[in-house]
Amino acid sequence: MKSITIDGSQRESVGKNSTKALRNAGQVPCVLYGGEAKPVHFSAPELAFSKLVYTPNAHTVVINLDNGDSFNAVMQDIQFHPVTDKILHIDFYEIYENKEITMEIPVKTVGTSRGVLNGGNLRVPYRKLRVKAIPSKLPDFIEVDITPLKIGTKLYIRELANEDYKFMHPDNIVVCQVRRSRLSVATDDEEEEEEGAENEAAETPAAESQE
Repeated sequence: MKSITIDGSQRESVGKNSTKALRNAGQVPCVLYGGEAKPVHFSAPELAFSKLVYTPNAHTVVINLDNGDSFNAVMQDIQFHPVTDKILHIDFYEIYENKEITMEIPVKTVGTSRGVLNGGNLRVPYRKLRVKAIPSKLPDFIEVDITPLKIGTKLYIRELANEDYKFMHPDNIVVCQVRRSRLSVATDDEEEEEEGAENEAAETPAAESQE
């Protein structure tokens, strides 16, 4: 997984007045949890978080502070102003290479579905999936090949099993499916299946009458 570096300054004061002054100066108050010591309070310019926050991709973070300390982390929570959408506060969680963490990883569909080409609607209920792994094994995204999907077929999360990470969802979760629409047409396979079913139905009475 790709990593983004955030250069920040350790906060000596964490009161309301200090926090307000930081925001007025274009800084975002942050807290780093999960370490062996107490939580680390720091701040960084709001622009420093643009590639981390305003992107569909998942990233780990390297936090470099002005006192020489450096931490590997993931973003755990973020608060926005209800009117201006400015970033008000971010919580980070420190990570270690030998300890598994759980993250939400974006889903990326690839390929061309026959069902979609025939007018079906592709549905992707989950834009992100929760996976658990050590940091070095976390993927940038979950790639889902929709090529085999015909109208009416589904792809379940158990079909995406990977030895590098574990999905934190039930095996029967539907990751994507192609639903029939008013403009959809039957595929060749579907027509063959329907014809086969009609032939079987037509032959059954004849076989019974001979008996």
